[in-house]
Amino acid sequence: MNAFYEHHKDSIQFSYRCFDRILLNGLIQPFQQPERVLGFFNTYREGKRVTKRTLTEIADQFHYWVKNRSEKWGAPILEPPDGDDDDSRRDKFVEQYFQQAKPNQVVAILKAREPARIMIAIGKKDNDSPHLEYKQRWVNQYNFYVNDQHWGRIFIRMCPHFPFSARVCLNQHHWLARRMTEEGIDFQQCTNAFLKCGNPTRLQGLADSLTTRDLLQCGQKWLATLTPFFTDKERKQAGCQHRLFFAQVEYCDNLIFHRRAAVEQVTQRLLDLNRNIGQPKKITTIFGRKVTREYKGKLQSVIEDLDLPNPVIRSHYGHGFAKQYVRDDRLLRTEPATNSVYDYGVNKDVENLPQLRERMSEIIDNYHNVQQDVLETFIDRGQLRKLAEPTILSSGRRIPGLKLDHPRQLAVMHSLVRFANVAAGGRFTTADLYGPALDALGTTDAQYSLASFRYDLSKIRAKGLVERIPRSRRYRLVGKGYSICVAFLKLFEKIYAPLTAGLLTPFRGDRALAEEKRCELDRLYQHVSDDLDALLRAVGLKVAA
Repeated sequence: MNAFYEHHKDSIQFSYRCFDRILLNGLIQPFQQPERVLGFFNTYREGKRVTKRTLTEIADQFHYWVKNRSEKWGAPILEPPDGDDDDSRRDKFVEQYFQQAKPNQVVAILKAREPARIMIAIGKKDNDSPHLEYKQRWVNQYNFYVNDQHWGRIFIRMCPHFPFSARVCLNQHHWLARRMTEEGIDFQQCTNAFLKCGNPTRLQGLADSLTTRDLLQCGQKWLATLTPFFTDKERKQAGCQHRLFFAQVEYCDNLIFHRRAAVEQVTQRLLDLNRNIGQPKKITTIFGRKVTREYKGKLQSVIEDLDLPNPVIRSHYGHGFAKQYVRDDRLLRTEPATNSVYDYGVNKDVENLPQLRERMSEIIDNYHNVQQDVLETFIDRGQLRKLAEPTILSSGRRIPGLKLDHPRQLAVMHSLVRFANVAAGGRFTTADLYGPALDALGTTDAQYSLASFRYDLSKIRAKGLVERIPRSRRYRLVGKGYSICVAFLKLFEKIYAPLTAGLLTPFRGDRALAEEKRCELDRLYQHVSDDLDALLRAVGLKVAA
């Protein structure tokens, strides 16, 4: 449970978490070394030489086999739509072929030219003992779209060239739909989400019951079917079967609200506040720095698709990102995704599915806690004075306190509250923070050194808001560290600075402007100023002219 859910639970009809898209790379491990390929052909293929001609014949055999199977299965071989290799577009393109599909039926095959790691023979054509190497090449590959009995819609991408690298794409939403149908649970599935469910508790229980065995049974069954080159004896004795590894994983938290208006109100506030606190202002503006779509940085937060009804808050980290958006009117989805599970401290083998689920669930909780911190706007009574007082360490060293108007301190806080830190699992180095702090301060490293930055960070550490992870160079926010940083930024940038500007340097025409012609924000600031004047008069203090 997290603070965001606790705060909004009265508006939420039900919620669930599950894996969304799971892409698995399949490779035959014994054949990742050329010498073992030679050993296989010597032992099981009567010592046949692995030449250019041999490798070409293997690929040609696969092409002929696919053509034959296509006719037998009644699954047409198609070209991808408009040459686009985006998997979501392809899913829509082949959707018509899944209508009235039988269990375990291949419904369509897409043939496309795509990059693959294949074995090649270095040497002349008449060389019977060429040098074998693995190279990345663009080759024709086959995408088999299947209506699996247990998983529903899946696809398997097969490379026809030795050693038959593969990719398996699964989606737990389709798997859950099969499980709920089997148990007689009433539900409404809208594309890739559930908007209604007769038993949300059981839905979450089923989602958590997904195991590595479920992935392996499906993946290895179809990969064995789609690699006819090997015999059953070779699969058992020589280990000629694919081993599966995580290639891309998406895990989603889905909050289904009772009313569309409630989720719209929450998301609009988040978008407005994150334009300033997190500093993503436009699709190409990240923490005060202009970037293009070709930008290679991966520690960034952006708000995308501002011109669409449902903008996306996306926070990048490493090889992945965490994003939050509204879909199907009432569903607020928070979804971490990665192209390398190493970023989350998890190994790629599918045996690590439970650890990956736990790690990505933690990131969602952190993300929601951060979002609720952004929505809240208070500091505990009496604590502001203590935060402003100096801290005396056990060594006797005196560390200055925190000040609401200290530019360098506010710049450090800006770097601490970036969503990129949340997507990174809440852990960061000084190098991760230093660049964004310079951007927030609007200065260079010559004017604000790394040593000065570390000194300013030490003030926040002294208050117990940031701590260094033992035996590591990384830091993390602790306790209410995130909340306090957000509160300081809001108080200074949203209250003190605008009010001071309006009082000391007002626009001359504003005094003569009718209230109804002012924008709502200006009217609210004026109300705050007028109320302060009334308070000062009430307590007997003279109001400054």
